[in-house]
Amino acid sequence: MKALYPLLIGGKWEESDSHFEVVNPFNNQPVAKVCRASGSHAERTLTAAHDARALIGALPSYKKAEILQKTSAMLLQRREDLARTITLENGKPINEARTEVDRSALTFRIASEEASRLGGEFIGLDRNRFSEGRWGITRRFPCGPVLGITPFNFPLNLVAHKIAPAIASGNPIILKPATKTPLSALRLGEIIVESGLPEGGLSVLPCDGKTAESILADQRIKVLSFTGSASVGWHLREVARNRKTILELGGNAGVVIDRECDLEYAVDRCVAGAFSYAGQVCISVQRIYVHKDVYDIFLEMFVPRVSALKMGDPLDEANQLGPMIDEDNLKRVESWVNEAKTAGAKIAAGGRRNGNFYEPTVLLDTTPQMKVSCMEVFAPVATIAKIEEFGEGLRLVNDSVYGLQAGIFTNNLKNAFAAFETLEVGGVIVNDVPAYRVDHMPYGGVKMSGFGREGLKYSIEEMTELRLMALNIR
Repeated sequence: MKALYPLLIGGKWEESDSHFEVVNPFNNQPVAKVCRASGSHAERTLTAAHDARALIGALPSYKKAEILQKTSAMLLQRREDLARTITLENGKPINEARTEVDRSALTFRIASEEASRLGGEFIGLDRNRFSEGRWGITRRFPCGPVLGITPFNFPLNLVAHKIAPAIASGNPIILKPATKTPLSALRLGEIIVESGLPEGGLSVLPCDGKTAESILADQRIKVLSFTGSASVGWHLREVARNRKTILELGGNAGVVIDRECDLEYAVDRCVAGAFSYAGQVCISVQRIYVHKDVYDIFLEMFVPRVSALKMGDPLDEANQLGPMIDEDNLKRVESWVNEAKTAGAKIAAGGRRNGNFYEPTVLLDTTPQMKVSCMEVFAPVATIAKIEEFGEGLRLVNDSVYGLQAGIFTNNLKNAFAAFETLEVGGVIVNDVPAYRVDHMPYGGVKMSGFGREGLKYSIEEMTELRLMALNIR
């Protein structure tokens, strides 16, 4: 690993006078230094992206697919090194970090396939006498420079979900990674440059929020793709105003456990869905609603498995739970759990801070008004409530300002379709947890959880404009 990582500006590496440290959240030790971009760097980055529009937009499909496929292959070749980088900068257990690298490689491979099949329609327009002999041809055209902004929790794959569709759709992209986790993005930038993307096609610019906002305010940016908190995302949409915007924001994902389901499987998946990466996932299981007929047995199975999760050094393959990202989030979770306890919630497991870790925590007897229920906890905390019937669970899931994904466990096909028709979310996951995501599916939320959809095909559509040519051949 380098001691100092430079900026990537239009495919060229450049050092700056200002640096910041990336710190390992497990032991608070420095990992590396990263150059910090200034306003002048931002301006050069914008100019590089703007000047590269025609070149990147004119890349033939086979060339874009080739670049994306090479990137995918190199990610797999460097899998272990990249996984270690992820773990060092964000504390993700090493096995989960390896999975993230694998997903990132798949993301680029799928993008290469989508780049090869990007097409249009041939439409007959002769629906009246005047239009006899007229035909319509549609084609998607790149919008222009994209600004991608990514969070700390998936510092490689969420970056891939900005960069891969931008390349596939023929758009230059400026990527602003989370300041806590820029190393994975910069290392991905190295791979993409090696894969042959022309100059101007990619910039990776570690910078503060003010600098990123100044880039977005520039009208040369045509698309914003943001993943992060709801408050920041909706503010940036106002800044973007007349430009295309994709917002992948927060959630407090709910799960409904029907009385007719594979309870053993539901318990296993809920433990994984709530506590993978210490719950620091926007579709992490936060609220679990269990039918009264199976509530007691669900608790008897669930709580011991949560308590058995092993916390420790995320580089140790035996550990399943890593640290939280920083002190501020530890204090926030402590405050929310203590507040819920004071208001009458019962702690069935965990409920304590342990150094840089927060114990995997299960709360009972919560109310919808408690922060651990109505807000995004983004921590290893899950609440469990008893419901009288399946429909009550659906209503409780909808009782939220968020609507990203929801999970349903049921053997009743009628209930599965009732959930699909009723739940106000972007994705209804039947017989699995809301944390389920495969990288080519449409992914996004409603209400405060976002705007637009990711997933390679869908991101490409968001980053392109549909244009019609109406042809009179008479």
